[in-house]
Amino acid sequence: MTNSEKFVTPRFDGHYDHWSMLMENFLRSKEMWNLVDEGIPAPAIGISSASEAHRKSVEETKLKDLKVKNYLFQAIDREIMETILDKRTSKAIWDSMKQKYQGSTKVKRAQLQALMKEFEMLVMKEGEKIDGFISQTLMVVNKMKVNGEDMKQSTVVDKILRYLTPKFNYVVCSIEELNDIDTMTVDELHGSLLVQEQRMHGN
Repeated sequence: MTNSEKFVTPRFDGHYDHWSMLMENFLRSKEMWNLVDEGIPAPAIGISSASEAHRKSVEETKLKDLKVKNYLFQAIDREIMETILDKRTSKAIWDSMKQKYQGSTKVKRAQLQALMKEFEMLVMKEGEKIDGFISQTLMVVNKMKVNGEDMKQSTVVDKILRYLTPKFNYVVCSIEELNDIDTMTVDELHGSLLVQEQRMHGN
């Protein structure tokens, strides 16, 4: 088995920009990218009866395009493939994927930027409960995850500690002294803050 035969077809996971880059590189390595990029060359104009060599070249190109289509069929889930009406050539499939998903990638990027700004602006309000503030923070974090940003727990922990109301200042100092914030989970922090909140209210 040659090295080229060991390549695994990149699976489409919803992140179009990343997938298209991997798939283009994959097809270039097999010297097949031109079929996706340019399509199957049209027959030479003015030739009524193609020569045997020309006919053979066209057949070879069509066979090569079938191989590219096969790679795309392996890369794309059946549910998505069924939404692509024109499957005659690999270029038709590629162009349909680009039209469908490149736009959604841009939308996701815009949504992520908006969510990152929302995350930065999160501040615990006076009178707000710990449960409410952490729930709101995690809701934004989860939305960011859906849009491709997998935030570290330590970043979320640091965010919560920095933006509690001033009455928690001594609690934050205590938590930072007694714990390694870099390894502390959001659940552990949540539990500690709930205990302190109950003490403040004499429960």
